[in-house]
Amino acid sequence: MPVRLLFPTPVYTARLRQAGWQRFNRELVRECYQVREQDAAGRRWSARNYPRGYTSYGSLCHLQKMSSTFHALERLLRRHVTAMVRALDLDLGDQPLVMTDCWINILEQGGTHSSHLHPRSTLSGTYYVRVPRGSPGLKLEDPRLDRFMAAPSRRADAVEASSTWVTVPAETGKLVLFESWLRHEVPPNPVAGERVSISFNYNWF
Repeated sequence: MPVRLLFPTPVYTARLRQAGWQRFNRELVRECYQVREQDAAGRRWSARNYPRGYTSYGSLCHLQKMSSTFHALERLLRRHVTAMVRALDLDLGDQPLVMTDCWINILEQGGTHSSHLHPRSTLSGTYYVRVPRGSPGLKLEDPRLDRFMAAPSRRADAVEASSTWVTVPAETGKLVLFESWLRHEVPPNPVAGERVSISFNYNWF
């Protein structure tokens, strides 16, 4: 075809590991709820900023440095981050990407996370610890959206690469990685079960 696809937006999805992830997830779930129970400051922060949910972002956002379980998660993520760096052709020089932030998100029924990006980070991502059937995925926004001007809307049957928004399904045991400038959101959780995930940022400076 004479049409070339330029300036793509790579998004990486994979299972954290092929074997033993269920047992590891049980450890993560237990610790996520322990952190919520003990994190009074985080519960207060969430009541003001994260209605119908809990996040440790405003109180305990360096869990990889505080917990052996979350440090194990960081180790397991390394090969995936390396694969994403390779796919993006990033030239990091002698400075490797380092996990700078790691925090818990627990969304109750009706809970949502509005559209945002992650400033001062290079790569960001989410690992899904517990996802009840019917839970929302991660909704990604075309980064060119504010420049479309007079562009018509996309057809309902547009291919994924042409869509204005794409939702990556949330699935227990899987992770999503993307460049931190990519705007994203989590639609309201329609199910009664709590959706548990761990988000993280990587930086190289």
